[in-house]
Amino acid sequence: MNNSSITDVFTQHEFLRGLSERHKMILASGARPFTAEPEQVLAQEGERAHAFFLIRLGHVSLESMLPGGDSLLIQNVGPGEIVGWSWLVPPHHWQFRCRALDAVEGLSFDADWLRDLCERDESLGYHLLKQLVTVIAQRLAGTRRHLVELHRE
Repeated sequence: MNNSSITDVFTQHEFLRGLSERHKMILASGARPFTAEPEQVLAQEGERAHAFFLIRLGHVSLESMLPGGDSLLIQNVGPGEIVGWSWLVPPHHWQFRCRALDAVEGLSFDADWLRDLCERDESLGYHLLKQLVTVIAQRLAGTRRHLVELHRE
């Protein structure tokens, strides 16, 4: 991913809508392109949350680990969505395993850098927090719908 692709993500990604140009430039300074191959694990439940991901292409499954090593699909996310809010929530451990379902690319941000940035720039931190709460609420509603469907079966 080149600089113009990073700019494309910053202008098109839903999570970044509403950010001021100044905040976009600050975030862009810490953005790192990433790719993941199918089945590659981006995050392992219980481990330190080291990053925050903006997905540009591909799909990632969010899974909860079950005793015995099996996993339970919680939700799939794709282009225009994010992976990870655990970087913000103490004790900063991943709540799910996040696994690429196909070739994935996007931008990642170092968790420590991002937390520090949010502490130093409260207006940026507040904007990111509002965006994260929106994502969390949407995913919780999706999980609730899924549980209702399972209950009906």
